[in-house]
Amino acid sequence: MTDAPVSPASDAGVSAIRTVPVALGDRAYDILIGRGIRAAGARGVAALAPGGAVAIVTDETVGGLHADEIAAALEGEGLRVARVTVPPGEATKSYAQFAAVCDAIIAARIERGDLVVALGGGVVGDLAGFAAASVRRGVRFVQWPTTLLAQVDSSVGGKTGINSPHGKNLVGAFHQPSLVIADMALLDTLSPREFRAGYAEVVKYGLIDDPAFFAWCERHGPAVFGAGEECAHAVAKSCAAKAAVVARDEHENGDRALLNLGHTFGHALERACGYDGARLVHGEGVAVGMALAFRFSVRLGLASGQDAQRVARHLESIGLPTRLQDVPGDIGNADSLLDAMAQDKKVRRGALTFILARGIGESFIARDVAREDVRAFLKDEFADSAR
Repeated sequence: MTDAPVSPASDAGVSAIRTVPVALGDRAYDILIGRGIRAAGARGVAALAPGGAVAIVTDETVGGLHADEIAAALEGEGLRVARVTVPPGEATKSYAQFAAVCDAIIAARIERGDLVVALGGGVVGDLAGFAAASVRRGVRFVQWPTTLLAQVDSSVGGKTGINSPHGKNLVGAFHQPSLVIADMALLDTLSPREFRAGYAEVVKYGLIDDPAFFAWCERHGPAVFGAGEECAHAVAKSCAAKAAVVARDEHENGDRALLNLGHTFGHALERACGYDGARLVHGEGVAVGMALAFRFSVRLGLASGQDAQRVARHLESIGLPTRLQDVPGDIGNADSLLDAMAQDKKVRRGALTFILARGIGESFIARDVAREDVRAFLKDEFADSAR
């Protein structure tokens, strides 16, 4: 990770851009991190396709806030810009919207040498990236994330896709971006709820294998919600952690699966909520899922109750949910959640795989977890929620 000076004449108010490389050989790319780096981002995009064309894929909410300025910056670098706008929300990651985005990119005459720019949160990034992977059998794309969750997690690593009625992210492709632009100025328009949801993914990196970073989060978590150095540090630290894992295991054949800490439980809860963001957004599902993963680890005799309490206490101090009862509405029962987990991407020959922990910063991949152990644990969690 490097801090590169930025010319004040071209990016007023920006003193430095942190650059985190993702080392993937001839498909390596950089993550640019800073505040107010729109001009630098546009220059980076233009350098990838000089004089070419760009299709900005965004949603109605983000488009109304940021698309005009981003489009103007790209046009100022000599690029032809088209826009593709989709509805906001997790339901947009559908077969119908995927087809619509692909057709719109083709209609905009985006060629293989051109670029798709995903301007938005994780939904837009996943959808636009999958469309880019598919149109003309592969068009390059740039991630320009506008949420904390996307900046620290989903924009990095090349996972793209849409949801199926059978589960989340079950249709997609690995398609690495050519550049990621994490402009923290765009986070200023996030709601507190969406920012908190993104913070869950920040905490995840400490819980996986960096107890010192989790301790840093405990000390500085509230300050991350400001516009200062703490936020920049959290984003850069998270991106560097994910970049290192992706470089080792691009296609999730090994320890990249650790990045799914909390996701097996979380995805099942999202499905139980019908992917209704009014009830549960992804980062909230991950927060509950991480707390459940640590309590399940305690149940199996792997971790201490003190560590599980510490995890839940920190998440709750930020305002994140940690228990089934924190999810509004009907989420089914232990058996229905277990059925949802059976469609998880980490399932191998029908056997459940979880990311569990021996302690904070000591997560590991647990294969062939007994269904009866999961069912009994969930039944007790439901019973606790009813009290």
